[in-house]
Amino acid sequence: MVIMYKVAQASEYLVITGGWIKDMKLTRKSWVFPGQRCTRIDLSPVNYTFQVQAMSAEKLPFILPAVFTIGPRADDPDSLLKYAKLMSSHSTTSNHVTELVEGVIEGETRVLAASMTMEDIFKGTKQFKQEVFDKVQLELNQFGLLIYNANVKQLVDVQGHEYFSYLGQKVQMEAANQARIDVAEAKMKGEVGAKLRDGQTKQNAAKIDAETKIVSTQRQGEGKKQEFKVETEVKIYQNQQEAMAAEANAQLAMKKAGWAKEAEVAEVESKKAVAIREAELQREVERMNALTTTEKLKADLLTKATVEYETKAQEANSAFYAKQKAAEAYLYQKQKEAEAVKAAAEAELYQRKQKVEGDLYAKKKEAEGLVAMAEAQGTYVRAVLSSFGGNYSAMRDYLMINGGLFQDLAKSNAEAVRGLQPNLSIWTNGDSAGGGGSDAMKEVGGIYKMLPPLLKTVQEQTGMLPPSWMPQIPTESKN
Repeated sequence: MVIMYKVAQASEYLVITGGWIKDMKLTRKSWVFPGQRCTRIDLSPVNYTFQVQAMSAEKLPFILPAVFTIGPRADDPDSLLKYAKLMSSHSTTSNHVTELVEGVIEGETRVLAASMTMEDIFKGTKQFKQEVFDKVQLELNQFGLLIYNANVKQLVDVQGHEYFSYLGQKVQMEAANQARIDVAEAKMKGEVGAKLRDGQTKQNAAKIDAETKIVSTQRQGEGKKQEFKVETEVKIYQNQQEAMAAEANAQLAMKKAGWAKEAEVAEVESKKAVAIREAELQREVERMNALTTTEKLKADLLTKATVEYETKAQEANSAFYAKQKAAEAYLYQKQKEAEAVKAAAEAELYQRKQKVEGDLYAKKKEAEGLVAMAEAQGTYVRAVLSSFGGNYSAMRDYLMINGGLFQDLAKSNAEAVRGLQPNLSIWTNGDSAGGGGSDAMKEVGGIYKMLPPLLKTVQEQTGMLPPSWMPQIPTESKN
């Protein structure tokens, strides 16, 4: 009789069952008496890593990598009892517990994913994670387990179904195209601003030069006017100065016109250059927009083509499966019909065989009967021949008489001469009424009396002579 005192570690509980315990006892330390059994359960959470394969409402498959940290609910005695019953014969990392948790997580994840579109799952990852967390926790409560942490990683494409890859490429291309558009717009603004500033600088410089020359000319003219006033006495010189002034004014006007023309040409060239650059940049923007639209259409068409291909493939597989099953049913029916025909043919063959064997047996028995009859007749003929002392003629005559041959001949002759007028002879041998003899002797005597004329008649009609053992008919002598 051994009594032990056991103490659990910091992350463990002792589960004691057996004598004096109604169901089970959970404790940190306790005496273990004979008839009781003590098991340690670990309360440390365990990480479970899964690759859950699910399918969205559009029937697009994907892989959901997830890591769940799951452990018993230590603050609830009822949950600890449920967990203790679950772990009484399994360890925390056993395949039984792992498969249990994996089955719950995969089942709830697939059900939830089937009710959501791929776009909802991809955009609302946080909400999707929370819903999976809540539904899995609801199922794990019946085992006393608690989800301490759930980390749902980035959704991954299933091989052959690159939805997220194409979606990422689409977003990447859209971002790249937008960046190119922004760069082109910034470049356009810089070049247009530079050209605008350069043109304004040239215009201001030309304007200042023109104004400077005008002021200088004006001052020169004023000086010359002063000279003209001083040299008013010399009329000719004044006229020359006036002519020079007029010439100078004409040249100045011409120069002003040239400068104005050059300024206007420069301004027009600047505006045209800016317009040309704007057109080039606008063409580049339109080209990029066209490329962006083309890429977007390609991505949309590729996605639709992929979905349509998968749908057509599933429909084709379904039709092929239905046709295959129909062909198998038709083949099975034909096999059964062939077996029925074969069975009927075998039955008919057996029937014919039995009939042939029956006919053969009947013929055989008939032949055996004929042989037996022939043997009996041979025995009969040998017995008759022996009784006549080997006299074949006497036996033949006896057989002819016994077989009724003469009676048949008489009937045949009577039928032959009916309607004719044959030569008939009627005779009698005395009066039968005379006395003497018995009635039997009279009959015998009558037969003997009738034989000579009968035999004579047979001889006349057929040419046959009576047998040797009978009295012969006397021949008539011709004189």
